[in-house]
Amino acid sequence: MIAAAIFLVLGLALLMYAGDYFVTGASRMAAALQISPVIVGALVLGFGTSAPEMVVSGLAAWRGNLDLGLGNIVGSNVANLSLGLGVAGLISSVAISKSAINREGPISLGAALLFSLVVIDGTLSRIDGIILLVALLAVILYLVKSPSATPEVFNETSIYKFTPNLLLALAGLAGVLIGAQFAVTGATRLATGWGLSGGFIGFSIVALGTSLPELVTTIAAARQKETDLIIGNLFGSNLFNSLAVGGSMGLVGGGVLEDVTMRGRGIYLMLAVIFFAYLLCVWGKKISRSKGALLLALYMGTMLLVGLA
Repeated sequence: MIAAAIFLVLGLALLMYAGDYFVTGASRMAAALQISPVIVGALVLGFGTSAPEMVVSGLAAWRGNLDLGLGNIVGSNVANLSLGLGVAGLISSVAISKSAINREGPISLGAALLFSLVVIDGTLSRIDGIILLVALLAVILYLVKSPSATPEVFNETSIYKFTPNLLLALAGLAGVLIGAQFAVTGATRLATGWGLSGGFIGFSIVALGTSLPELVTTIAAARQKETDLIIGNLFGSNLFNSLAVGGSMGLVGGGVLEDVTMRGRGIYLMLAVIFFAYLLCVWGKKISRSKGALLLALYMGTMLLVGLA
């Protein structure tokens, strides 16, 4: 049990630090290629910060622990838009760009709905995985071709050398892969030792760990008043969690999802949290500190509702 806990902690720590390097390298590569900040937030950071979820869930599925992977996706989606957005609001009121939320919100919610429809029957097949990945490709093409995706003029301080940051991103990705191995091994052993389902371990401990890159990026963006980056990062990460991570799970290790609570109550709570966060962003011009506190309370309540099931 102690060894399993050490494996999990080491794995999550490595995921956090390696994920940070991966995101930094990917973001600077995007700047060097003069990619629009909108695309950086929604695609580059969204994909980059979802790398831990993808590797952990994919590896769990490959090892036959689909419930751990499912719990990680559901828990990460919940954490992003309750814990992540809530912390951002507490640090500094997040002004909501109407164009950003109108673009990112419905796409993220639609991706979560599609993922839910795919897994709610208790199975995740390779066909399901292909459907999710095709939907992801369609969304990427839409975002890239949208008017807001046109490149902006970057000043000289924004341009980074491409090759060094490619190496930085690759080193971060390698660390993520190693960290995922430790995290999945530790989480699986703990779930067995404590008599808990892999789904709940994935939903709570593992999801919190794999969501740390999103949280770190969001905190940095909040301090710098980069509100569009916050919306793009959090909603974009949920998009990739639902479609890319879910799709990769189906391709590498499809099968039966045995955790009834996770594919039932967990899925419904995830959709409720995403929809509630979207409404908060649409109805108000900002995520104030009071709304941030409300979102944090929502995160804690969701943990309790799933844990007590």
